[in-house]
Amino acid sequence: MTDSPVALLRAHSRHAPWNARGLAAHATALVDAAGFRPTNTSARAAPSARAIRFYVAQRLLDRPEGAGTTATYGYRHLLQLLAIKIRQREGQTLEVIKKELAGVSGEQLERRVATALAPALSHSADVTVRQDDVQPIAEWRRVPIADGIELHVRTDALGARDDAVVAMREAIRAALGRAEART
Repeated sequence: MTDSPVALLRAHSRHAPWNARGLAAHATALVDAAGFRPTNTSARAAPSARAIRFYVAQRLLDRPEGAGTTATYGYRHLLQLLAIKIRQREGQTLEVIKKELAGVSGEQLERRVATALAPALSHSADVTVRQDDVQPIAEWRRVPIADGIELHVRTDALGARDDAVVAMREAIRAALGRAEART
């Protein structure tokens, strides 16, 4: 016996809570599995962390727990985000979607999303989500500054360019104000 679409959707709640990027990745995996493409040309099929913050500011999504880098999003946020993407696929504007979401209970929202995503709510979509949630391990570059002082730069950071690293190293050495700090 197969699970109902609501039960399959509810299984995704075990991945919560997410940060904005994790929520975007989880929703993207489900949207991609469903093959959603918005008919509204100004909308994107896959949500981004930036879009999530915009939706919160526009009151399309509930406020997350915490703020800034500690903000976390739960299952209801996932449902709201998926509902937005479903309605955008149907050609609705954000203003119309905002009005629709204002009076919807959690159960109604869950049923609507589960019904729309029913074909995509399979175990393969869940596997895709789990793979997308895995963050690559960051690599770090150690830059000696002086005896007992190192600069650590993540290799994928904006400041990881050789010229930027040299400039930072020299600025730190200048701040130390010691000629002997140069190695």
